[in-house]
Amino acid sequence: MNKLYIGNVSEQASALDLESIFEQWKIPFSAPFLVKSGYAFVDCPDEKVAMRAIDTLSGKVELHGKVLEVEHSVPKRQRSCKLQIRNIPPHMQWEVLDGLLAQYGSVESCEQVNTDTETAVVNVRYAGKDQAREALDKLNGFLMENYALKVSYIPDETAAADAPAVGGRRGFNPRGPPRQGSPNLGARPKLQSDVPLRMLVPTQFVGAIIGKEGATIRNITKQTHSKIDIHRKENAGAAEKPITVHSTPEGCSSACRNIMEIMQKEAVDTKMCADTQTLTEEIPLKILAHNNFVGRLIGKEGRNLKKIEQDTDTKITISPLQDLTLYNPERTITVKGTLEACGKAEEEIMKKIRESYENDVAAMHLQSNLIPGLNLNALGIFPGAASGGMSPSVVSGPPAGAQAGYQSFGPQVESETVHLFIPALAVGAIIGKQGQHIKQLSRFAGASIKIAPADGIDTKQRMVIITGPPEAQFKAQGRIFGKLKEENFFGPKEEVKLEAHIKVPSFAAGRVIGKGGKTVNELQNLTSAEVVVPRDQTPDENDQVVVKITGHFYASQLAQRKIQEIISQVRRQQQPKASATGPPVARRK
Repeated sequence: MNKLYIGNVSEQASALDLESIFEQWKIPFSAPFLVKSGYAFVDCPDEKVAMRAIDTLSGKVELHGKVLEVEHSVPKRQRSCKLQIRNIPPHMQWEVLDGLLAQYGSVESCEQVNTDTETAVVNVRYAGKDQAREALDKLNGFLMENYALKVSYIPDETAAADAPAVGGRRGFNPRGPPRQGSPNLGARPKLQSDVPLRMLVPTQFVGAIIGKEGATIRNITKQTHSKIDIHRKENAGAAEKPITVHSTPEGCSSACRNIMEIMQKEAVDTKMCADTQTLTEEIPLKILAHNNFVGRLIGKEGRNLKKIEQDTDTKITISPLQDLTLYNPERTITVKGTLEACGKAEEEIMKKIRESYENDVAAMHLQSNLIPGLNLNALGIFPGAASGGMSPSVVSGPPAGAQAGYQSFGPQVESETVHLFIPALAVGAIIGKQGQHIKQLSRFAGASIKIAPADGIDTKQRMVIITGPPEAQFKAQGRIFGKLKEENFFGPKEEVKLEAHIKVPSFAAGRVIGKGGKTVNELQNLTSAEVVVPRDQTPDENDQVVVKITGHFYASQLAQRKIQEIISQVRRQQQPKASATGPPVARRK
């Protein structure tokens, strides 16, 4: 990997010109430059120098009016399954990178390369040539957090041997351990999990947990290498107070056991219980978890929860959905058993919750930079997605009057109507007992949600009419997609894909399609959703036509947002025309 290919070379350039550029930037080379028509080759002393040449010169240095492109020289026969990805944002989470790479095929390995640059570099091996080719085509120049990724082939024969990997092989397959931290952190372990442990403890035990002048809580913090927040001022007068533990999963579990031991001892000392045998009934472990993750914790027909109960010899109950509000999206998981059994159950419960969080946030981060104004924290769907911990907005909700989920760019966000089609058999699950679920969902999302009457007896799909601003659409549709998965209307390995209809002004339909279908094709490539504007539609009474969007949740959301952007652009362009050609407007005196 020492040989470099230099592209976009001017016809006027000579070997001497290239030598002077390398010397100017203090990049050594070990052989003369071989200059061809429009490109050149050169050997570097080692791979580290070659990497420095790529990072320093490629896309940045100009020669005779042309910006040079520098990358590893890879013969065609060696352009197989291995790629190098450079200019990765320095603070990007590993799970986000994993999710991005997995979009294009099965990744067999991903190794971080030691460089002197601020941004990270990885060598990736795909299972097949076609997958590597697609990843190269789609990811080269792909913007992530304002960094344009740079992707090139690396020789298949030498990449594994030559690339100085950090921390050894970083496999994507199930045998490898999950990666922690950001790419630029290398082998250094991350201090804490993105998902903290949230507990509810009886208010009368808070003093004992804190200890005299805070000595007890400081001791727990020191022993478990954690940061512990006791929210004493929340819910004044409440019988229970939340505690948040920020640490590694092991640190969280250790802190949890320490807190439970203190409560048990305090209960005995104050003779709250006659003996320790009844303590588990009187003082169970209570864990707070965001509702978004609870369905996967419970599992199909409750299997996951039953397995945890059996494996840990505990009894676990979860607070009902009706207790949720927009400002309190957490559910209480109550665990009863011995102190040791409760500790084991906490480990298993939080393991499931963290897995769900990582899967969700990885998928969401891939799209978040493409959805203008989207604020993951304020949405309350992915707690701490941007900050690395539980956001206060997840617990307490946004301030009164705030537009949750989207940054406010004007006095009012325009309401939208989306028709989402669900399996007819799923209507009962969406409505819930006595309409409780759909009411709760409507309150949570801040949207009007109605189910249209069936077209006929044998109809296989029903239309859900969702009306609300963009953040309400995101929340409502996200919950509906999640509910259909939780209730097993789609198989365990089947992705939930639904059809959504949005209406656009007939004068904007052509812009959505684009010349020769160019725009709609670009939309489909960008979002992975199927976007169709049926031909020969008759506009409705409001002069609107239907656009059909089919795809998984994130794909559908992204397509909806992009189409709404096009409509807004067309409307802005129409406004001056309307005022110029319309009747004069009478002014008030």
